[in-house]
Amino acid sequence: MAHIARLKCPFLGRIPAELTKKAGASLFSYSENCPVMSQLLAHHASTKAEEAETAASQPQSPSKNPSGQAQSFKCPFLKKLDVQKNVQPVTDPDTIRVNGTSKTRPSVADKEFVKDDGFFDYDKFMQGEVDRKKADHTYRIFKKVNRIAEKFPYGENYAKLDSKDSLPPGQPVSVWCSNDYLGMSRHPNVTTAVSNALKQHGTGAGGTRNIAGNTTYHESLERLVAELHQKEAGLLFTSCYVANDSTLFTLAKALPGCEIYSDSGNHASMIQGIRNSKVPKFIFRHNDPQHLEDLLKKSDKATPKIVAFETVHSMTGDICPTKELCDVAHKYGAITFVDEVHAVGLYGRHGAGVGERDECLADMDIISGTLGKAFGMIGGYIAGNSNLVDMVRSYAAGFIFTTALPPMVLAGAMASIKVLMGDEGRSLRERHQSRVRTLYGKLQAVGIPVIHTPSHIIPVHVGNPKACTEVANQLLSKHGFYVQAINPPTVGPGEERLRIAPTPFHKPEMMDQFVDALTASWKSCDLPFTVNECAYCKKTLNFEEASSLQHNHQSCGAKGMAVGVA
Repeated sequence: MAHIARLKCPFLGRIPAELTKKAGASLFSYSENCPVMSQLLAHHASTKAEEAETAASQPQSPSKNPSGQAQSFKCPFLKKLDVQKNVQPVTDPDTIRVNGTSKTRPSVADKEFVKDDGFFDYDKFMQGEVDRKKADHTYRIFKKVNRIAEKFPYGENYAKLDSKDSLPPGQPVSVWCSNDYLGMSRHPNVTTAVSNALKQHGTGAGGTRNIAGNTTYHESLERLVAELHQKEAGLLFTSCYVANDSTLFTLAKALPGCEIYSDSGNHASMIQGIRNSKVPKFIFRHNDPQHLEDLLKKSDKATPKIVAFETVHSMTGDICPTKELCDVAHKYGAITFVDEVHAVGLYGRHGAGVGERDECLADMDIISGTLGKAFGMIGGYIAGNSNLVDMVRSYAAGFIFTTALPPMVLAGAMASIKVLMGDEGRSLRERHQSRVRTLYGKLQAVGIPVIHTPSHIIPVHVGNPKACTEVANQLLSKHGFYVQAINPPTVGPGEERLRIAPTPFHKPEMMDQFVDALTASWKSCDLPFTVNECAYCKKTLNFEEASSLQHNHQSCGAKGMAVGVA
């Protein structure tokens, strides 16, 4: 490692010499902390393929590399990249994304944000950031709708919109975008369990799991989620965001020299845990097992690796090729981290998710799930083998240093899971899927540009943030239907959409009224109508035909063509 010392790197200079001698290739993971090396890595990754082609076509001196630098001075971090491929470009930490473009953050010396007394003007800066969101129509105004348990899926509207047609406060509206997919939040078994636990134990947990907050409810629910997913152990978190973030961060930091391979469509909670771990990360194309394999085959066989992906993607409604992704990961010695948040309760004989439906639960090493969607409560969890779960329990700060979920929540979650594991759950799932197909067909029939998905989520493409917000506002204020506009940063610019999630309790006659209202609002906003067709042969597809193609990740013609909106 003597050549490293000669580089006089200010970052390595802060690391004890003994550590650098022993670290070897693992020093690569530290490079992301270096303001110089992080930029060199990004440049090297983006030009590596071009340099390789140049090297192959032009004779070179053995003492020079393609850029003309002496090999003896080649950076030890970049040597690591010689066995890597398709590294995701490193994002410049000094830029922010605005409408899909990079904008340099204001410097401290920017006089615009310095007050007369010489101090930084925090209020002016914050107001400017908010004004920027308002200017590009991505500023979020949360609708105020109080759901009515006894009249699910209805609620009382208290949103005040800038419209003369706004409904009076407390007016009933129907909700079409909730993640309470099966209405379990108001199931009598669930509410009774919550009420009984509330009366017996009070409202709170009393502390962290380590200090006064652990109960028999916690351990019983952890055993239940482990049973649901056919795993040895489970671990509860306050949310699945925390479960994903904490688990991925903890594992990646603990495993020596760990690499993470992440689906490009992964949720922000997974991205946050991966980013915070600062381990080498490789992004594979969304739901693409072949690209994952192309990346994994370049990794050292002995290197610990985590492949992280979701089964059901919340904004696109895509369902991943779970078995294929797991098989590729295990072929190259990786473990799989699979987010089933939008699938638990909704798929499989017992409601364990896509893994159970596709008969590949054993291939999923770590499963994360939520209690806050189909199960109708709040909280998150992971399930896996006992050693892995115990390790996360012992080291994950997001688990250790936060107040535990209260017994009433856990009692309600257990009651909900037990209902959905049985015959009533199977009946609800069947009716749910039937209602999704019915609504999809009605929207397709009138030319609303539904983006076909094989899941229970029905996205409607708008493609403009202002129009997306206006359609949603008109549906609520004029017609009494609540659907939330989905704008950046939740989706990318140009991908703005309405996200519709019908439940088993949205009856066909309600759907007819909803489709009529959406059609009227669509026309009012001068948005185009379309037909749902195969992107390859242009044949109009019904729900079953498109579902079959997407579920099996096939196309009617050329490989790689997708089913979508014309």
